[in-house]
Amino acid sequence: MRTLDVDNTALRAAITVTDLPPRPTALSATLTFFHRALLKIKHVPEQLMDVTLTPVIFTLMFTYLFGGAIAGDTRTYVQFLLPGILVQTVLIITVYTGFTLNTDISKGVFDRFRSLPVWRPAPVVGALLGDSVRYTIASAVTIGLGLLIGYRPEGGPVGVLAAVALLLVFAFSLSWIFTILGLLMRTPNAVMGVSMLVLMPLTFASNIFVDPQTMPSVLRAWVDVNPVSHLVTAIRGLMAGTATFGDVVWALVASAVLTAVLAPVAMRIYRNRK
Repeated sequence: MRTLDVDNTALRAAITVTDLPPRPTALSATLTFFHRALLKIKHVPEQLMDVTLTPVIFTLMFTYLFGGAIAGDTRTYVQFLLPGILVQTVLIITVYTGFTLNTDISKGVFDRFRSLPVWRPAPVVGALLGDSVRYTIASAVTIGLGLLIGYRPEGGPVGVLAAVALLLVFAFSLSWIFTILGLLMRTPNAVMGVSMLVLMPLTFASNIFVDPQTMPSVLRAWVDVNPVSHLVTAIRGLMAGTATFGDVVWALVASAVLTAVLAPVAMRIYRNRK
């Protein structure tokens, strides 16, 4: 009996925690979930097919389908199209933010995350930052293919990098829409369907493919206020070396407003989700 008491005492001493580990900061928790997103890409590389094949399909299809009819030849049209198709490609990929989030929710993963003693938005923000890596890959594929088929950015490498950076900022802000849908919808397929309905008017009813001056007045009125149109104008200008300060600021302000309005809504839904 004494031996058992001694053993129990030694066991309690061995497992007693005297110095608790420090609580993770908001930054460290977010980076941990960002790393998780990168590990998902590493272990399931098939999910990169959309960011590698989609840019190729969109760029080649629209260039050679519309180039001759709109601009007379594909080389001329690709100078106008490529910045726009870059925007469309990345924004369409943002739809998968809500899809993957809803998949994690349906598997019960996010219930576990919500029970952890970490900064509450960290799982969502970390996942969004991880998606930014996917957007960067899609941008690199699109621009690389564009260079192969004749696109020549007069803004040089600095203009191209600035355009991609601006696009990533806007894509991050737009992703909050699909995060909200991922939290509200019951299935990943429902998220995908509703997200595409949201995204189609933003991308196709814009100045991505043609000059809005050729459009009917009602459609042109929408294109003129469409935030994607202003983003395309800014990116087209940065890559061509003709961007104005107002074009870039407008895109940044739109990104800030989207994040300021949608992020709190998404986190409120996340906290109250049952």
